[in-house]
Amino acid sequence: MDAAATAQNGLEGTSRKRGNDLVRRFFRHPTGVLGLAIVAFLVLVSLLAPVLKPYDARRDRDLRARLSPPSAERWFGADELGRDNFTRVLHGGRISLRAGLIAVAFAVVIGTLLGLIAGYVGGWLDTVIVWLVDILLAFPGILLAIAIVATLGPNLTNALIAIAITQVPIYTRIVRSVVMQVRQSEYVQAVRALGSGSIRVVLKHVLPNSLAPLIVQLTLSIGTAILDVAALGFLGLGAQPPAPEWGLMIRDGFSQFLRAPWMSIFPGIAIFLAVVGFNLLGDAIRDILDPRLRNL
Repeated sequence: MDAAATAQNGLEGTSRKRGNDLVRRFFRHPTGVLGLAIVAFLVLVSLLAPVLKPYDARRDRDLRARLSPPSAERWFGADELGRDNFTRVLHGGRISLRAGLIAVAFAVVIGTLLGLIAGYVGGWLDTVIVWLVDILLAFPGILLAIAIVATLGPNLTNALIAIAITQVPIYTRIVRSVVMQVRQSEYVQAVRALGSGSIRVVLKHVLPNSLAPLIVQLTLSIGTAILDVAALGFLGLGAQPPAPEWGLMIRDGFSQFLRAPWMSIFPGIAIFLAVVGFNLLGDAIRDILDPRLRNL
């Protein structure tokens, strides 16, 4: 019992030391810190938007301020209905960021489950799953999302479903490839020889070894999902008026771009910052978790 406790404490100490080392490496990574700062700023501002600038999209209009340029009163100017662009960009972050996170979360769950089944069980299940994944990957992601939303109907919920479906094959392939390597490792074979069931082996030994590439892909995919949500909104297939979604705001300003470019520029900058922030964060996490770059 004492030996087992000592071994357990040793493992916990090793894990804690490795975690601290990863945190130190992250904060020495300049692009990672920059990406984290951008993401943290956008998330914080979006969460505090109802406190900073209370807003009701159904009642917000002031035709006297129609197409007003940026000023001390209206930092980002006003749109064709006199709505304050700064307030709408703040609240648009709540829609766009949440949509990206939800779409990627669904994709991660479904893709991980399919990848575990395909990689660990194998056989005809692996063949069927790989076949379905290859079919989905044969279509450009945004075109597939447009087709799905056009079939289901244009709204934000259906846009999230479409984006999640386009992301699922990525996680399925990542998890499947990792699981196929891990299941042949000596420690997994030893655990199975000791009588552990397949579910226990997968959840306790196989899945944890698949988390590193999943975390990297997750942070990178959030930026892509935000961009896809904005693209569908711009095409009229995502969030519907009067929702202050960034892609929809760019669409509203498209016809007025020569007269009031601020209507499209500021939500475009918000999308740019969100995508760049998550991409920088994902690149930094990839560099830190990659054992080939430990000495950098």
